[in-house]
Amino acid sequence: MANKTGQKLKLLYVMNILLNETDENHPLNANEIIDRLNEMGVDAERKSIYSDISTLLEYGLNIEKSEEYKGGYYIADKSFELAELKLLVDAISSSRFISEKKAKDLVDRIAGLGNVYDARELSRQVVVPNRNQGRGEKTFYAIDTIYRCIDENHKMSFKYFKWNAKKEKEFKYDGERITVSPACLMWFDENYYLVAYSDKREDIRYYRVDKMESVEEIDELREGIADIDRKRIAQIARNSFGMYQGETRTVNIVCDSSIVGVFIDRFGYDIDITEKGNKARVRIELEVSPQFYGWISGLGDKAYIEGPKDIRDEYKDYIKALMKNY
Repeated sequence: MANKTGQKLKLLYVMNILLNETDENHPLNANEIIDRLNEMGVDAERKSIYSDISTLLEYGLNIEKSEEYKGGYYIADKSFELAELKLLVDAISSSRFISEKKAKDLVDRIAGLGNVYDARELSRQVVVPNRNQGRGEKTFYAIDTIYRCIDENHKMSFKYFKWNAKKEKEFKYDGERITVSPACLMWFDENYYLVAYSDKREDIRYYRVDKMESVEEIDELREGIADIDRKRIAQIARNSFGMYQGETRTVNIVCDSSIVGVFIDRFGYDIDITEKGNKARVRIELEVSPQFYGWISGLGDKAYIEGPKDIRDEYKDYIKALMKNY
């Protein structure tokens, strides 16, 4: 006996069948749609299927008829193309700060945005080295709190820690809560950073979100946000190393022409490069820090700091200090 409730909802069932089970490569003809409806306990005739499709077309659903497959029907456009869904899935799956469990849950939800054939192709694994085990959920909710504070123009507070040799958390400032006015979140070097105005230091600071603990909203209006230039923040991030803050200087580096691409990849396409023979002079504005010196050391004898002299001398002292360990 036919399902009476199902008969009333037949039009919606037909729409869901088309949305979830068809695309250009997988059309369904009237008989196949009838078979799907019968599986749901709903009786239908070919004439009623054509009428339903006509109604859905009038409603605005973009249904096309296949000329190559027995007159089958399919949804011609979707909210997301398969390639777009794959991009979202890969971005989530490859993120170190999202736990494996949370990543799987998000991927399953994204797969639901496509049809059944898309879902099969989206069920793939991305290998993620050094996934942040155990911190994913806390980081996820910390980000939610940060965005809420920004949306509501409120300050926030948190504790900030680092890991010690015993793999234990050591809280900075003796565990004292840090109060800041959040400006924005920035994704850099596979980590989320909070860019915020520090009330205590009265300047712009960067904090790694996965090192933040007990993140809370404060019912006070933000301060110092007007002084934060987002374009400038992006430039500082590009020209810093590991988000370690240092003095911003213009540095000249001479390198083999063969590794110029390393500098373009690291500092962007707009850096000033002058080539002479098999050498190139690269002029970069960057945040000078021990992390920068470590990076330039990794290029070996293919690059050296030409100037300014005080930066060159400071780099020599950095190398001498390293040599004391050997």
